[in-house]
Amino acid sequence: MKIALLGYGKMGQTIARLAKENGHEIVVATNDSTSISDFNGAEVAIDFSIPTAAYNNIKFALDAGIPVISGTTGWLEELPRIESYCQEKKGAFLYASNFSVGVNIFFAINKKLAELMGQQPQYQSQITEIHHTQKLDKPSGTAITLAEQVLKFSQKQAWALQNNNPNDLWIDSIREGDVKGTHHVQYKSAVDTLTISHEAHSRDGFALGAIYAAQWIIGKQGVFSMQDVLNLS
Repeated sequence: MKIALLGYGKMGQTIARLAKENGHEIVVATNDSTSISDFNGAEVAIDFSIPTAAYNNIKFALDAGIPVISGTTGWLEELPRIESYCQEKKGAFLYASNFSVGVNIFFAINKKLAELMGQQPQYQSQITEIHHTQKLDKPSGTAITLAEQVLKFSQKQAWALQNNNPNDLWIDSIREGDVKGTHHVQYKSAVDTLTISHEAHSRDGFALGAIYAAQWIIGKQGVFSMQDVLNLS
């Protein structure tokens, strides 16, 4: 598989290393999002850039007829526009807030638990996410996905980073050290607390999931998610 890496920070470098170890070829590796005119025969593009670059990166790849995997967070206000553009171009696009297989199973568990707990108003929900100090967006895209799943079945109206409105689902967003990614979803009542958690030990799980998704999307047309890749729908 020939891969164009759009974004060559820590995550991009991890993807490059693991892709090469698994017999794939990196034909483009760039942090320049102003104009990518030559994808050098890439079969798929993997975007792990920065929020201000993601839209153009994905658009350039779709214009070139290349399927795109994106894990960049902090730009989701543009996501509906890029999904529409993908459909217009008859391309293939997959966005995931987290490519880890474990996290996507965690999402499936969280959705089912949220449905069950939505029938138990005596429990108050809260999400905590912890990441390394260099992470640019706050809260994490993974925490937002978890929150949206909870809100679908909750009496809470929206998620918030401040714990000062009882109608909001509080996301406690912590930045410390080199934490790869820890997420807790908690339901607390006067008599007990129920918590589900996922803790990443390295970036390799995210990178391997992105590579797996990139292999999966080649030859397909449409807008997809990791739920499709892992058959969790």
